[in-house]
Amino acid sequence: MLSGAPGRIDVHSHLLPGVDDGCQTLEDSLACARVMVENGYSHSFCTPHIWPSLPNNIPPIITEKIAALQRALDEQHIPLRLAPGGELNLIEATASLNYEDVVTYGLQRKYLLIDMWANKLPPFFEPAIRHLQSLGLTVILAHPERMRAVQDDPALADYFAQLGVLLQCNLQCLGDPPHASTRRVAERFLEEDRYFLIGSDLHNLTSLPLRMRGLARAMGLLGNDKVWQLTHDNPALLMP
Repeated sequence: MLSGAPGRIDVHSHLLPGVDDGCQTLEDSLACARVMVENGYSHSFCTPHIWPSLPNNIPPIITEKIAALQRALDEQHIPLRLAPGGELNLIEATASLNYEDVVTYGLQRKYLLIDMWANKLPPFFEPAIRHLQSLGLTVILAHPERMRAVQDDPALADYFAQLGVLLQCNLQCLGDPPHASTRRVAERFLEEDRYFLIGSDLHNLTSLPLRMRGLARAMGLLGNDKVWQLTHDNPALLMP
């Protein structure tokens, strides 16, 4: 259930300090949170990378670190409410991942954010997706527009839809130069109504202006109402 003022909900952020390649210090996290609030966000999922090389990014530790960051936000009177999550890197071992090791939105075991980097979809892609779905999870693929496989063949969006995989757009890609493959695919998918969510994928203060330009670009393409659906209405379905 939503708590606090009902503004935009960021569904993809590396806001937790010192846990991955995102914000490195508490000061970084607080500065980024202030910018998000200034741009109309009232809630944010913290979605640290779930990689074998980051063994501490597990539900109990993520929950503990979110509580600590929330206390710091409250002490600084920054009105951003946090919720847990994770960004699971899809690898071959995902096809046999244990149920208890999956870090989902709100730790509700309903919606799962994944990412991968591939020039071509690997043979394990569909078995891994089917395995995750067999656990009762709805799979959401982060920033497909950043995958070379999708840039080379945007029709893969049809394949993802057939598999029941939802798509999340990355604001940075919409802020990229007009000729960039990332932006061209992101804009195409927005216009074709391919996305279920738009997330910032924030990592640091330096890149946030670019991401906010991406938000403005989305509104210019789709209008405020549609972008509100992708940054509030649909994200609200993920909230615990």
